[in-house]
This record gives sequence, structure tokens and C-alpha cells, in this order.
Amino acid sequence: MPAFNFSTTGSEVVAALPDRVTGKTFVITGASHGGLGAHTALFLAAANPAEIILLGRSEEKVSPVMKEISKTSPSTIVRFIKIDLTSCASVRAAAAEISASVSKIDVLINNAGIMGVKFSLTAENVESHLGANHIGHFLLTNLLVPKLEASGGGARIVNVSSAMYQFSPVMFDNYNFSDGKTYNAWTAYGQSKTANILFAVALAKKLENKGIKSYSLHPGVIQATGLSSGVDPAAWPVVGPMFESKKLEMPKEKNIEQGCATTLAAILDPALDDQSGSFLNDCNPEKVLDYASDASNADKLWTLSEKIVGEQFCY
Repeated sequence: MPAFNFSTTGSEVVAALPDRVTGKTFVITGASHGGLGAHTALFLAAANPAEIILLGRSEEKVSPVMKEISKTSPSTIVRFIKIDLTSCASVRAAAAEISASVSKIDVLINNAGIMGVKFSLTAENVESHLGANHIGHFLLTNLLVPKLEASGGGARIVNVSSAMYQFSPVMFDNYNFSDGKTYNAWTAYGQSKTANILFAVALAKKLENKGIKSYSLHPGVIQATGLSSGVDPAAWPVVGPMFESKKLEMPKEKNIEQGCATTLAAILDPALDDQSGSFLNDCNPEKVLDYASDASNADKLWTLSEKIVGEQFCY
């Protein structure tokens, strides 16, 4: 099997591992036309999955993707389910709809995300990056665990994170930035991306006995997606100095085909079977900063997340 790397494209990953796609059921959050989730779904369609469920806020933005999938693989069932990841009520409704419509889920891709937005709070009074990028996915994932377990072993959960997790650990005592008084959009984004990594670490441990594996990843810097469209213009001048102050190199840019490759490797590559909980960059495991891999931080985040969503999940 070819080794995957920086230059690998999504279509190359699927072409190398079609049997890991055919007949399987995939759930993807953040599937608006033109984005990473949409392209990931389109690459999967080439290998005839049984079903692709696309979650998003707007059916209008997802319907072109659904049409394209149906054109590529007419036998694949494609569904849209509305979700607002900043509202636990919306997440619960979406999870119930998914659970009622499928017998099993083979892969859950927590791909949706916001970046660099102005300060606001979610319905649960959580800073919006942490709420949309982590808390919503935390609740959705846990509610779907029974369907992932029903796949009979080998199900995978993937959290799309970012190398910008290095901008901030999870600030357990002040994750709301003193109600916005000390808010920095990039620190908030970094905190939420660290949460994505720690969530994958916790899931790997908690779901090991169910045969479910989890991963997080940096997809690359991809200008072609709509992620940066929500950035507060006032936040842009701050990002360069933050890279410099933390002595971080700006990650290299990828095109959208390369940008999907690490997500697809995370959900399909059998070489990662014994790497559950790991963070991937350029399709391969990469060591992360201690605060993003620390098991006690992962446990602390789990407890905080349960408190926010008002439900405990014990495995």
C-alpha cells in the first residue's frame, strides 16, 4: 500500500482503500458546498458507500453536494439532517433523527467548525468556538455511540482539529474569557482545537473495549474552504504576531484535494488501527504538546463537557 504524505490527495487515499468504504455508513458534520466536509463526502462517493449522512445548518448549502454524490454513486443513500452545534437541543434532535434512520454507523467525522469569530455565547453559555467546535460534537458523538458500536467493531470517530491548537490549552478555569473581557479570537480557536485533540484521547480510552477507535488531525491550511469567511476582520492583524510570539512556523498551504487526505486516512487507513487517540498531520501520527495529550486534561475536559451538556456518559 502506498505511504501517504503531505502531497497525497483524498482521491488517492480512497483509491488505495476502496474496500474500507464500499457498503459502509458515514456521518459528516459541516458539509456545505465547497468545504472540506463536502469534498470528503465526494471522494468517499467514488467507492460506493451504503450511506452518507450530511449534517449542517442549511440544506440549501448542502443540496448541491447531495446531488453530486448521487451522480457519482447512484446506489448510495444520501440524507441531510439539520444541526446547529451551538445548541444542545438541536444536537439532540439531530442525533435522534440519525439514530432513527440507520441501523449502524461505521464512521463519524466531526468536521464542522468556526474560526476567528467575534465573541459570543452559545445557548449553553459557552464561548462560541468551544461550543461549536467541541461541545456540540461531544454531545453528538456520545449520543451516537450505540450506533457506532452496532457496526460490530472497527468504527472510527475523527475530530478535525488544527495545528493552531498550539495557540492555547483548554483554560478550564476561564474558558469564557471573563465573559468576553479578555477575549482573543485566535486563543479561543486554539482552545477549541486543543479540545478536539483531548476529546479524541478520551474517546480512544473509553471506547477501546467497544472496538471503536478515535483520531484527531490537522487537515492543512486550505484557503479554498469557507472557514475563513467568518473571521472578524479585526482578528486578522493579530494572527501573524501570535505565530511569531509562540515561535511557530506558519503551516504550508494545501489545495482542497490534499486537504481532505488526512481526514480520509484517519477514517480508512488500517495502518492506524493500533494508533487510536493519535493526532495526524500529513496523514501520519504526530506528537503534540503535552497539554493536548495529557490523560488528566482529557478526563478534566470530559467532566467539564458533561457538566455543560447536562448528561453523563459512562463507558
